[in-house]
Amino acid sequence: MGETGHATSVGQRVVVTGLAGAGKSTFSRALSAKTGLPLIHLDLHFWKPGWVAPQDDEWREKQRGLLAGDAWIADGNYHTTLDLRLERADTVVYLDTPWWTCARRAFVRGLRRPPGTVMPDGCEDSTWQRLRDEWGIVWRVWRRRRSDRERELAIVSQYGKHVSLHVLRSKRAIRDFLDCQNAAPYAAPETLPNADT
Repeated sequence: MGETGHATSVGQRVVVTGLAGAGKSTFSRALSAKTGLPLIHLDLHFWKPGWVAPQDDEWREKQRGLLAGDAWIADGNYHTTLDLRLERADTVVYLDTPWWTCARRAFVRGLRRPPGTVMPDGCEDSTWQRLRDEWGIVWRVWRRRRSDRERELAIVSQYGKHVSLHVLRSKRAIRDFLDCQNAAPYAAPETLPNADT
């Protein structure tokens, strides 16, 4: 597993992860647009109608189907199933966004849902639920700002010894990384708008 802070081209199966509010969905859409890799927003596939969470084995099986293709970008930070994504991945991008930036983004999302947000099938967007969920993230990001990062990178270290790891710590690093990506001939562009996660 190689950790890099400089820009380089990604492979065909890319895991994008980081703290909630790190900018994963925005980055993943931009990466998909540059490379043509199909984009999988895990949040859209996790929730069942009425915001019902799936059973653990059901979620793992669903991801196996989602990740069966030869080319994709998987956007989301579900720690308990990260090992599944790493099994198939050849590249991991960890957005090491400062925790206070993640918290600020979640706070703002609680006030207004970003334009173009797509909700999971059968899940209503209510102001009260948005405030509760997003402002809960503010507290969670602060409380677990170190442990979540360490846990996630430890999982990558354990299950992703074969992947190329890119830790991007600034807007400039993200911009430079995206600037060096080329269109991939093996995948047609496919993006699904969603809020940053």
